[in-house]
Amino acid sequence: MIQPPFLKIGDTVAIVCTARKFSFEEAKSAASLMESWGLKVIYGKTIGEDNHQLGGSDELRAEDFNAMLENRDVKAIWCARGGYGSVRIVDVIDFELLKTNPKWIIGFSDVTVFHSQIHNEGVQSIHGIMAFSVPKATDKSKDSLRDALFGESICYELSPNCNNLLGISKGILVGGNLSILYSLLGSRSSLNTSDKILFIEDLDEYLYHIDRMMYNLKRNGYFKELGGMIVGGMTDMHDNSIPFGQNAVEIITAISEEYGFPIIFDFPAGHGIDNWALRFGSVVQLDVNKNSVKIKWS
Repeated sequence: MIQPPFLKIGDTVAIVCTARKFSFEEAKSAASLMESWGLKVIYGKTIGEDNHQLGGSDELRAEDFNAMLENRDVKAIWCARGGYGSVRIVDVIDFELLKTNPKWIIGFSDVTVFHSQIHNEGVQSIHGIMAFSVPKATDKSKDSLRDALFGESICYELSPNCNNLLGISKGILVGGNLSILYSLLGSRSSLNTSDKILFIEDLDEYLYHIDRMMYNLKRNGYFKELGGMIVGGMTDMHDNSIPFGQNAVEIITAISEEYGFPIIFDFPAGHGIDNWALRFGSVVQLDVNKNSVKIKWS
């Protein structure tokens, strides 16, 4: 996997819309955060654009992203926000530019479309808070993004969780939003998860939807040779008037426990209060036992 150069003071970060619209006023706190880290910020043409829900037309959003890939002064591209829209432009993004001029692509949720395709292109990326997230982001979430961008050593230690499935594993980290991963099945952006560590999270879904998506991942071989799983926030889940009978943790466990890989539940990443940064495409080690839980980057 190609690892983009880690940032240093004085480098430039571009903020662009790949999906929902984002105003210059909303961008102020994000720019201030980057500047507090000694970085420069430039805005793409999509910032301030208003195309119904989207930050400009598909053509403009693709053009904006490609321009930032081509710009050698830009060392990281920070997606403004999620929602929906990245899949509408992913097939016209020139990922050859990313491979010849590697830089960190940052985001989560709908940006899972980009993370998945970028992984298949052989480049690392960062799952973490977006520009839109900054005003409500915890200090740990912001600090973890800085550590990921600047190449600091990362080791997350968590309290034991009785739902975890114990074990030790090592592999390349992939994943993102479960609904997006499910939507990419059968496309060129679908992931090969053999010997990898899969991260999933989701928001505002019915429990039977979680069950259906997990079964579809299973039927597509996602768990057959998987090395381990990290489950982030399953935030604001819904049930029907006739209960489904299992919560999200129980659904995921029932579908995946036969494979014997370790699973970490309630990792603080996704749409919840915390969203700790994860370097996708890099090798991580999971050590899940009764007394401690560690995720360490090699």
